[in-house]
Amino acid sequence: MYDYGCCYQQPVQQPTPYRYGGGFALIVVLFILLIIVGASFY
Repeated sequence: MYDYGCCYQQPVQQPTPYRYGGGFALIVVLFILLIIVGASFY
């Protein structure tokens, strides 16, 4: 029962922060690209 709890928690906890962090990084990268493109146009 302890083993099951350990192995069951890991896959559930891992993807959420990874997906959240990945989404945040994507927004930051897009924002930086927008600034670079905007700066090159000016």
